Amino acid sequence: MTDLYTEAKALQGELSRHRRWLHAHPGVAFDIADTVAYVRAELQKLGLSPVPCGRAGLTATVGQGETCILLRADMDALPIPEESGEEFASRNCAMHACGHDLHTAMLLGAAKLLKDHEQELKGTVKLMFQPAEEVFEGAKDMIESGVLEAPTPGAAVMLHVTAGAPMPTGMVITMAPGVSAPAADYFTIQVRGRGCHGSTPHQGIDALTAAAHILLALQELHARELAPGTEAVLTVGTIQGGTASNAIADSCQLGGTIRTYDEQTRAFLKTRMAEVSAAVASAYRATAAVEFGSGTPTLENDAALAKAVPGWLREILPMVMSAADLSGNPRGGGSEDFAYISQRIPTLMLALAAGNSQEGYTVPLHHPKVRLDEAAMPFGTAALAHIAMRWLESKCDGTFA
Repeated sequence: MTDLYTEAKALQGELSRHRRWLHAHPGVAFDIADTVAYVRAELQKLGLSPVPCGRAGLTATVGQGETCILLRADMDALPIPEESGEEFASRNCAMHACGHDLHTAMLLGAAKLLKDHEQELKGTVKLMFQPAEEVFEGAKDMIESGVLEAPTPGAAVMLHVTAGAPMPTGMVITMAPGVSAPAADYFTIQVRGRGCHGSTPHQGIDALTAAAHILLALQELHARELAPGTEAVLTVGTIQGGTASNAIADSCQLGGTIRTYDEQTRAFLKTRMAEVSAAVASAYRATAAVEFGSGTPTLENDAALAKAVPGWLREILPMVMSAADLSGNPRGGGSEDFAYISQRIPTLMLALAAGNSQEGYTVPLHHPKVRLDEAAMPFGTAALAHIAMRWLESKCDGTFA
């Protein structure tokens, strides 16, 4: 059996080079032209023929035949000014604070391994380099542009790094069957009142006061209207209103997300948020309108993949565990628009420990000071390539349904 892990370890310098360039040149959502150009050039160096897909995505294939598996990496960063202190830190007010630079570097590494072993492939591996995961729009855009066609993948796999946990760097965690990431919906609440001078508040309608009470009332939805044990999170992350310290604000906007694990709870919260916001605003003589923006459904892990992949990974990797073996809730709290893929074909999500808290990597993802351990990348690179090769082999010999 091909020892892809040993080969991936030999790529450590190349993987770090990819990661550091990507980290220093981040883009947000679909605005990732520099990243796309870099990835395209690196794929071409491998002898591959990358093809644009959607607004800012790329695909490439290795091997041939209708039997096909898809490997996906997200490429976009977050609109967060970086404070990591890394010598290759971004300086453009965006940051790879969620590890997508590592994801992209590892899929480039997997592409090299697969190209090196192309004659051994029992089918086609489709590489999906995706924009706009953080705003839950990139996967849907690429699906609408044909990423799941010509050839049609029979399975898909993605990997996401973790940070700040007491797990050894390089540990690969396979998700359990069923839902592993919640549905998510962005929302805004526009509160409108009537402005006036700060010395005469009775002549106006204070939008900030109404917004503050709406924020507090929304927290009661989980505490008093959902059954005990129902998993849901409602987060208000921004509140913007007012233009002067001596004036009553005529408008205020709240922004946030809801995350749920089933469609019934998702629909219930959306309905009640609109009702509560309007009612509370009315009590303060204001108005409130809730608008839901981009979102993503739940990510569903395929039972057959969840059963087979841990054994395949243990063939080459020293550290593999199942999320079911973790204490507490094995399901992730973060959402992932790879869910759109999982609603159409069998999929599996993997996690990769890329920062042991006991070794100084204590800051979590989405924080401006987060740092990630590049030593994790050979593990992830080998995992992606090996899963693809083993799935194709198993489909060819009939051992995988």
